Amino acid sequence: MRMKETRQAARRRRHRLRLLTVTPIALIAVGALVTLVVAFRPDHKADAGHSAASTAAGSRGTATPDQGAPGGSASPTAIRSPNSTVSPTAAAHATTAPARPSASHTSGTVSTAASLAGRIRPGIGYRGVATTYDAGTGDGACSFGPGDDLMTAAMNHADYESSKACGAYVLVRAADGATVTVRITNECPVGCAPGQLDLSAQAFARLANPTAGRIPITWKLLSPSTSDTIAVRYKTGSSRWWCAVQVIGHRNPVARLELRTTGGWRQLPRTDYNYFLADNGGGCGGAIRITDIYGERLTVSGIALRPDTVQPTRVQFAQH
Repeated sequence: MRMKETRQAARRRRHRLRLLTVTPIALIAVGALVTLVVAFRPDHKADAGHSAASTAAGSRGTATPDQGAPGGSASPTAIRSPNSTVSPTAAAHATTAPARPSASHTSGTVSTAASLAGRIRPGIGYRGVATTYDAGTGDGACSFGPGDDLMTAAMNHADYESSKACGAYVLVRAADGATVTVRITNECPVGCAPGQLDLSAQAFARLANPTAGRIPITWKLLSPSTSDTIAVRYKTGSSRWWCAVQVIGHRNPVARLELRTTGGWRQLPRTDYNYFLADNGGGCGGAIRITDIYGERLTVSGIALRPDTVQPTRVQFAQH
């Protein structure tokens, strides 16, 4: 009897041992199955995290160019020295232009004249004295060259304003009411006081006897009637790598000159000999934009880069 109980106890111990062995394995298998089921559920948080990560990664892709910048980034303009060699194609392009330059207008407003005109402003009367000098061929500091019309004057140094007065038409009135219209082609040296005009002998004779030598005057800026159109001239020595540009025959004083470059319009500084200077050649031979003291802008294309050649256009500033 005792032996039978002993055998039953041994069987119960072996059964418990098998249960202890099998149960963990089963639990492990069930746990793995549950994990797989949960992992592949559509609403599992791991999927949402993966989706967010993918979206974030996508947002760091190739950037879209800024649409506000025309043409994206502009290529830099090469600067060449005057002794650089030029290919035949470049040289031909620099000296070839349409037979008749084209132009466009952009109207400004009279209110801009105050900021563009400088010392000599529309609608303002000036007082000074008139003296006289031998104008010779009519050439002078404004570099217009000889001319047939000797109704000219030299503006005093202060009002000449580094050639800003060049080409301006001025109505001069003497104390007795006699008048003459002159064009500014020269500069009166520093000894001339502000308001003073040094008239050609021909112009002075319209106001007084030349023997008077010096008379009190008043004068004001004009915007005259004219059938002439504007002309453009490149200075001697101008090339694709350096140029100076002059405007001739303008009705109203020129306030600004710009050249079109790959980066847009470039405003040129004005010299005291009445040329606008592009010292590194940027824009030389391209379109030219000219602005008068009233804010009117004329854009001229097709002007050949031919030094010391007066090239007419078909445009003129409006009369005021």
